[in-house]
Amino acid sequence: MKQQIIHIVKKRRKSLPREGGRKLMKSLNEDFEKQHLKIGRDTLFNILREYKMLTLRKKCSARTTNSYHRFYKYNNKIKNLEVDRPNQVWVSDITYIRTVKGFCYLALITDIHSRKVVGYDLSDSLELKGCVRALNKAIYNAKNIKELIHHSDRGIQYCSNVYTKILKRKKIQISMTEENHCYENAIAERVNGILKDEFYLDQVFTDVQHVKRASKNAIKLYNEIRLHLSLDYKTPNMVYKLSA
Repeated sequence: MKQQIIHIVKKRRKSLPREGGRKLMKSLNEDFEKQHLKIGRDTLFNILREYKMLTLRKKCSARTTNSYHRFYKYNNKIKNLEVDRPNQVWVSDITYIRTVKGFCYLALITDIHSRKVVGYDLSDSLELKGCVRALNKAIYNAKNIKELIHHSDRGIQYCSNVYTKILKRKKIQISMTEENHCYENAIAERVNGILKDEFYLDQVFTDVQHVKRASKNAIKLYNEIRLHLSLDYKTPNMVYKLSA
């Protein structure tokens, strides 16, 4: 029985190599039933532990935010806001990815309601262009952005005239963290962590092109396959499409 279980788990982990035990249990229930395997969560955890297949999380950080600049800083409009539909609030953030020659930077825009990454861009610098490209992709792909709020930290990229002009032209409200408190942009930080912890974007890549391929694949799997506890074990794409 153990070998059957390990075979099923390994097949799933070809796509999601660091998926945790609880989500594995939920996503593989149907596979276990087809093999007539009656297995509980504790049993699965014990087998994963025995075969050294429990996932371990890494913690690392690098500074990507410069909030000491001359541009206007906006108030936090999403504090205590109840988010109940897609394209109500988007959160933006930048995370670094290592290469053998230094860092490159992944700009992400995530829909809070569905947790879907709706726009992203990878660049080899912290300049404004990557964030603008990610924003333009998100806007282009969205069906309806009426009454949308864009939330971010107070980084110079998001406060810049170029970036805020795009938001204002599209009549998107602007919201920012207060005093650069990361907990006020917790979902954006969480998505960054998932992409690194569960999809191996925390490794050192050979070059930017390698990172681009890995990032594209990671975001596709994150949006389309990874189950979220906060979404009642649905994927971001499922929730985004159901509610949009």
